[in-house]
Amino acid sequence: MSSDITVAGDPLAAPPHLAVPPAPVTRPTVARLAGLADSYAREAAAALDTVEFDPVSRWYRLLHSADDHEVWLLSWLPGQGTGLHDHGGSSGVFTVVTGELHERSLVVTPLRRAGARERVLRPGTQRVFGPSYVHEVTNMGTEPAVSVHVYAPRLTSMTLYAADHEALERSDGPLPQLRVERSGEHW
Repeated sequence: MSSDITVAGDPLAAPPHLAVPPAPVTRPTVARLAGLADSYAREAAAALDTVEFDPVSRWYRLLHSADDHEVWLLSWLPGQGTGLHDHGGSSGVFTVVTGELHERSLVVTPLRRAGARERVLRPGTQRVFGPSYVHEVTNMGTEPAVSVHVYAPRLTSMTLYAADHEALERSDGPLPQLRVERSGEHW
């Protein structure tokens, strides 16, 4: 038996005047990022035996990745640091899990430095930063340190900077070589 029925187009698609636009992509709130950093920091503190320390470079582990954010675990031996950098348009929060980290942040106007601020960050301390935040983080202590970092959107680039007393300039130097361990959704 043959059929005279033919189908043109998608019979289940909504007519254009009834179509629902896609939901807008929203950035996580600062409170949500801080909550994620705090939650992952507690988990990291309970699993410090899984953290590695590399005498050559800082060690990283991706703990979680979603469309709108990612979470990283970092370890720092004494003397290891980031150099002056931004986060390529990402905002974020980081929490010190163990040890102490020293942060130097710059208040920046376009290519001018208005002032620097230095802080010692101890376990439990959280730092929140926006997309144009320029800072460097270093373990200036005598003990290893561990921290959890949450970036939104996901961190795709960083710019390194050189600063003198008057100006902030992009560094043409290469990013430091980092050993990254990716671990699926969670460790």
